[in-house]
Amino acid sequence: MPLPRPLRRDDGAAAVLAGAASAAAAEVESALTVPPDPTGAAFFDVDNTVMQGASIFHFARGLASRKIVASSDIARFAWQQIVFRIGGKEQHGHMTQAREKALSFVAGMEVATIVTLGEEIYDELMADRIWSGTEALAQQHLDAGQRVWLVTATPVELASIIARRLGLTGALGTVSEVVDGKYTGRLVGDVLHGAAKAEAVRALAEREGLDLSRCAAYSDSSNDLPLLSLVGYPCAVNPDTRLRAEARARGWQVRDYRTGRKAAKVGIPTAIGAGALAGAVVGGLAVRRRSRRG
Repeated sequence: MPLPRPLRRDDGAAAVLAGAASAAAAEVESALTVPPDPTGAAFFDVDNTVMQGASIFHFARGLASRKIVASSDIARFAWQQIVFRIGGKEQHGHMTQAREKALSFVAGMEVATIVTLGEEIYDELMADRIWSGTEALAQQHLDAGQRVWLVTATPVELASIIARRLGLTGALGTVSEVVDGKYTGRLVGDVLHGAAKAEAVRALAEREGLDLSRCAAYSDSSNDLPLLSLVGYPCAVNPDTRLRAEARARGWQVRDYRTGRKAAKVGIPTAIGAGALAGAVVGGLAVRRRSRRG
């Protein structure tokens, strides 16, 4: 089985740290217990794999409806996504700039506030966007006695809400530094994306005694090739063009739950770049509060 590309020296350390932090957070969040099949597991990407569109986009829409984020922010998020989808690749400089700006906004905000908002917004804007076919796949793994995790660039707080509502084991997501219950405005490592997802799964597998050759992974994006290449049973779900081609070339399973009409709708609110907004789980958040106070 082809292996993922070697990490560059400038991104390897951040990816490893992000993966280790995400695996540690998942262990705390999930209160893991030993299942009937302790060495087998499944890992699901979220955006366009489990959920139609981007979870962080839906969350930002919910914040906008509460006047926490401006509608102009939502339009900018959508435009970034259009550029990404047309260009077919992520530009690291743009991602870094967006992430740093977002983190400056979230600094000082209470984690509990974000979790409460996430619960509300999931019910309002996300629950009806879960792909029933993917949910059924996850349930098959659970019924077989395996544990099931989400693996996503979405902040771990939001990812954990989605996992809990779907009855899954837990979630691996982007981890933001928290001190005294508040975000500091810094990430632990980097956004959980690409190679970092594979590092998170590798770290969790070592900690939990998983046999990766017996594990499955599901994703819609070619950005997740490092994760898909790590497991014994990779599957492309609602795949982008490159991933569909790679899956066919490597003999991987392909499942597409989109109708033609639904597939067309997925265009704008899909996975926002590499989760460029993932440390900003609250999007342009506190800045709106500060501007109102001013």
